[in-house]
Amino acid sequence: MSVLVNKDSKIIVQGFTGSEGTFHAEQMIEYGTNVVGGVTPGKGGQEHLGKPVFNTVEEAVQKVGADTTIIFVPPAFAADAIMEAASAGIKVIITITEGIPVADMVKVYDYIKHMDCRLVGPNCPGVITPGEAKVGIMPGFVFKKGNVGIVSKSGTLTYEAADQVVRQGLGITTAIGIGGDPIIGTTTKEAVELLINDPETTCLVMIGEIGGQLEADAAQWYKASGSKKPIVGFIAGETAPAGRTMGHAGAIVGGSDDTAQAKKRIMRECGIHVVDSPAEIGLKVKQVLG
Repeated sequence: MSVLVNKDSKIIVQGFTGSEGTFHAEQMIEYGTNVVGGVTPGKGGQEHLGKPVFNTVEEAVQKVGADTTIIFVPPAFAADAIMEAASAGIKVIITITEGIPVADMVKVYDYIKHMDCRLVGPNCPGVITPGEAKVGIMPGFVFKKGNVGIVSKSGTLTYEAADQVVRQGLGITTAIGIGGDPIIGTTTKEAVELLINDPETTCLVMIGEIGGQLEADAAQWYKASGSKKPIVGFIAGETAPAGRTMGHAGAIVGGSDDTAQAKKRIMRECGIHVVDSPAEIGLKVKQVLG
């Protein structure tokens, strides 16, 4: 099993012919991901990387049955790209673009909330189900198939956690990079819930950072769920000064519960195995799995 993406996903790339879209689409195809085409308005009918280019997402859905998209559209146009994908019936919308204005994301959030689709991101590394589909910008060679699910706000820490899990002789079911912006589609809680409900995932790694309530919400849901699947947690930004954005636009301490210390306390109270350094993630996963 896997969540969100697998070998059967029919994936298109929005912003396909641009430099970012080309570079990462090439790597996704090389990995074995089922990329069925791409969208660049005005370039429909052409071929790029051996795949058809369409003018609209709707056309890609009709002609190649696309059900998943990855968005590399510049920030000013990315919100429209997300809404276009949702209205065309795409089920999984993975948005890599960084720097989408918050006001635009408010509109997107409102537009898609009653639609039958799932948005991952924006400003995220994507989603990977090792050996099946890499829909993102992560280095595929780091990820090996296994039974550990990863949910992370940080791109680089997603790869770091995966590498450590693999070095312990274990592997990954699906890794979900949810993104670090103030307004994102899939929350930590929702991503954790997907993996808790996945029969193949026997343990989770949850990586958060300062700012917002996402990790606390996920921890409280986990405790209430009564799940016996262990979660190993880490919060980045322990030494960050209050009131300063660190790295991600959403990583800013607004109140007493936004600090790394407060989040770690809440997670521990909810039964999550919290580590104080990212270097301890792999070892802790090995320990909790016995």
